[in-house]
Amino acid sequence: MLRLRYLILLAAVTGSNAAAIVRDTADVTSITLPIVNENIAPDGYPRSTVLAGGTFPGPIIRGTKGAEFSINVVDQLEDASMDLGTSVHWHGIMQRHTNFADGPAFVTQCPIVPNESFVYKFNAFQQAGTFWYHSHFKNQYCDGLRGAFIISDPDDPHRSLYDVDNDDTVITLADWYHYLSTDPPPIPAFNSTLINGKGRYPGGPSVPLAVVNVEQGKRYRFRLLAISCDPNFIFSIDGHQMTVIEVEGTNVQPLVIDSLQIFAGQRYSVVVNAYQQIDNYWIRAAHTDAMAPAINFTEFTNLAVLHYKGANDSNPVVDPTVNIPNCTLPLVETNLHPLQSSPVPGKPVPGGADININLDVKLILSGAKKASDLLPAGSIYGLEANKSVELTIPGGAIGGPHPVHLHGHSFYVVRSAGNNSYNFVDPVVRDVVSIGNTGDAVTIRFFTDNPGPWFFHCHIDWHLNAGFAVVFAEDVPDVPSSQDITNGTFGSIANQPLGSGIAH
Repeated sequence: MLRLRYLILLAAVTGSNAAAIVRDTADVTSITLPIVNENIAPDGYPRSTVLAGGTFPGPIIRGTKGAEFSINVVDQLEDASMDLGTSVHWHGIMQRHTNFADGPAFVTQCPIVPNESFVYKFNAFQQAGTFWYHSHFKNQYCDGLRGAFIISDPDDPHRSLYDVDNDDTVITLADWYHYLSTDPPPIPAFNSTLINGKGRYPGGPSVPLAVVNVEQGKRYRFRLLAISCDPNFIFSIDGHQMTVIEVEGTNVQPLVIDSLQIFAGQRYSVVVNAYQQIDNYWIRAAHTDAMAPAINFTEFTNLAVLHYKGANDSNPVVDPTVNIPNCTLPLVETNLHPLQSSPVPGKPVPGGADININLDVKLILSGAKKASDLLPAGSIYGLEANKSVELTIPGGAIGGPHPVHLHGHSFYVVRSAGNNSYNFVDPVVRDVVSIGNTGDAVTIRFFTDNPGPWFFHCHIDWHLNAGFAVVFAEDVPDVPSSQDITNGTFGSIANQPLGSGIAH
């Protein structure tokens, strides 16, 4: 039994691989989420995987603003060629008062060992929007443990802008690998792009592509999630503009675009009006990774289909390699502004926070410095309570541009990549930002009002495990004792197999 100082609601383990989702009351969502090994071939190439609920992507977890979640993650892994331990991070959930439920292994918890379970119990309070979940143990989520996590707002201020928002309008963009995360090449490169779990690779079989169904005249809220381990994508839909209304749990002023670059871990809600003639249209997710297959859509790679009701069931007749739309309204991050004003913590000048940190990741990734060399003794950066923090991360590090993610907070992007000016009035608020290229100095602000150890890291998973990560120990004296999750199961972890022959 888990010895928690909270009342835990356990959903019954059904014995199958499927996730069991039970809403006990209007305010509690109880879930049993088995983590299993399955052989699947989403792009036509079969391989063993690590999956939530036996599917890729994992089952969509849904709740309502203010609801409590009780998620029983059960480790049923048995393929020793991959990692057998696991942990799950609920990406974008701030975990106020529940730091123990954040998920990163060896930061807030020990990994769950095979044939054991861990209950993540938390309340998202006033958060609503588009989030996701993934393994946070080594490179395991590259083997498949990833899925969408949606929190609906009954009083959504943008509700008048769309007609449809359901599981069918969730769109995930993922990279897929034909090798195991425990045995990657020196420079990992993905083999295919999957849209909603389907895709093709050059030279591979003509497996079905994902289809997103719409009805002419209706407006759709597409929740777009980059659940990739590495690449960023340029997303567009032939013949259709999009209106951005949400960025990673923050409502924004509506912004009309026709394409957007989305980095690993980022999410957007876009409204698409199905106003075109009844037909089929290409959904595109081009990538810019030089190590991966070409982005020119040959052999129908990096594609899905927007299917209007009444159109035939075939792919669009338009050759995707010839008639590539010329997008003229790309998303520019500095054009995103919160729907409701929110004051930026600190003074409205560069370096105007209580705590100012410059993190030069080029020194880390080049091997010239370890992350611990840039931090105080103990490799943990202590942050006092109720202080404004400004974090500046210069761009240009090898393998970039790098998307960085802060656990426990959303932050204000006061200086974006590709921009030399600062915005201390109404910058976008998010939890993943690209640090850009050489010459960039992306700058973020947040306020230390959430006690606990919080991970800050690159969301290219290969880079995280290579050392592109630090821990902010926030308001240590006030970390509640009730967050101590002493668990007898984890006491014997040193004697349990975690896989891959890696010592622990």
